[in-house]
Amino acid sequence: MEKNDASHSPETWRHTIANERVAHMVKDAYKSLSRALQVRLRQHSVLYGHWTFLRILWQTDGLTQRQLSEQAGVMEPTTFSAVQAMEQLGYVTRRKIPPNRKQIRVFLTPKGTALRNLLVPAAEEVNRIALAGIPADDIAATRRTLLAIMENLAVSEAAAAAASQLPDTPQE
Repeated sequence: MEKNDASHSPETWRHTIANERVAHMVKDAYKSLSRALQVRLRQHSVLYGHWTFLRILWQTDGLTQRQLSEQAGVMEPTTFSAVQAMEQLGYVTRRKIPPNRKQIRVFLTPKGTALRNLLVPAAEEVNRIALAGIPADDIAATRRTLLAIMENLAVSEAAAAAASQLPDTPQE
């Protein structure tokens, strides 16, 4: 299929995507935002996979790897690999802090801290581009809608988790 094919026209594309499920639209929007951010991160030789961990550490430096995993929403082996790579790049250091010498905490280095001044403006630029021309009321409505979706799903997930922990009821 050629790019000039009528099925790729903006009108056709908009009509097709407008009828998709919300979950699919959110996924596609996320992918577009992620690609745009990845381009900007690459300009600073930063991997997209490190972005989330850096953002968390810019907010709360000195977390354990487990805490970092929980906040990033990834498995601990993923965090371990990312922290190890970021340590080799000079973004973070791992240290044991008394009194619990078994617990390893992750701290930003000056290089990791300095990345904030480069990367946050890049992320803000992606947001500005993505939201260009969208009225403030629509942006506010989108935020409210996304928050409601997340809350609804969290409540549903909690209810499902609670239901799965109920003891089996005897059959009569």
